[in-house]
Amino acid sequence: MKLAILSDSHKKPDLTKDAIEHLKALGASYIIHAGDLEIKQNLEILKDSGLPYLCVFGNNDYNLMQYQQEFKIQTEPYYFKIKENSFKLMHLPFYLTPDSDIVISGHTHYFEHNFKNDTLFLNPGEVCARNKNLTECVLLEILKDRYIINYFCKKPESSVWEKEIIEYEK
Repeated sequence: MKLAILSDSHKKPDLTKDAIEHLKALGASYIIHAGDLEIKQNLEILKDSGLPYLCVFGNNDYNLMQYQQEFKIQTEPYYFKIKENSFKLMHLPFYLTPDSDIVISGHTHYFEHNFKNDTLFLNPGEVCARNKNLTECVLLEILKDRYIINYFCKKPESSVWEKEIIEYEK
């Protein structure tokens, strides 16, 4: 199973769409967004992607409250399962406890990963290229015996994605 994981799109729908299209082309079957979508256009991109998606409110998403039902935006921390894997999704990294198989957060704008106490902690970095001149996203491949994190980044004006692969054995 391959999951597209993004966070912190802010007001950059072109970068959001570019990241989603890139991850879809690599076989993503779900999209998970860890908040700070900030504008309705980013929600529409998720909805129009053709893939099932999940997202949570970020600290800059107060203006999206009116769209909560239409786009199924969740409050954090949001617990869910995909197949046999349990997840906790949040924007603010305040609930980083090993109470799910995979814990996904955003907010910091920095790519981070750790595998501790049988839990994968993952922050995909920023789509918006605000804190650094990079748009970032992750394709997480979940296999029976390991997690493969495919981290992608590129300069916003570039069409070439750089890739780093990190693996953790379960």
